[in-house]
Amino acid sequence: QVQLVESGGGLVQAGGSLRLSCVASGRTFSRYVMGWFRQAPGKERAFVAAVTWSDYTTYYADSVKGRFTIFRDNAKNTVYLQMNSLKPEDTAVYSCAAQGEHGGSVYFPTEYRYWGQGTQVTVSS
Repeated sequence: QVQLVESGGGLVQAGGSLRLSCVASGRTFSRYVMGWFRQAPGKERAFVAAVTWSDYTTYYADSVKGRFTIFRDNAKNTVYLQMNSLKPEDTAVYSCAAQGEHGGSVYFPTEYRYWGQGTQVTVSS
């Protein structure tokens, strides 16, 4: 079992930055693909970014490329999402997720087994 706890959300003006953190407890975090997803009111959960466990390959949604960076520190069992140049359309609840041992595509939430409770990010115009 893996428990995930996010932090770092908040209210920021457009153009500002936030760094989200997700601390994992439990077994074998370092071997899991980790991802960040977001869900805005009235919308479906959407992929934001992911990082593999073996070679730290990263993946991003087109809407955040060049603005967001995902990185992980396996020694600290933590994955981060650095968000720069934030826009009002980035407003959402952000959740981190871990795929587990048999994950598939990094882009689909159904391929992730463990989820955090989410943290609210609000970007004002």
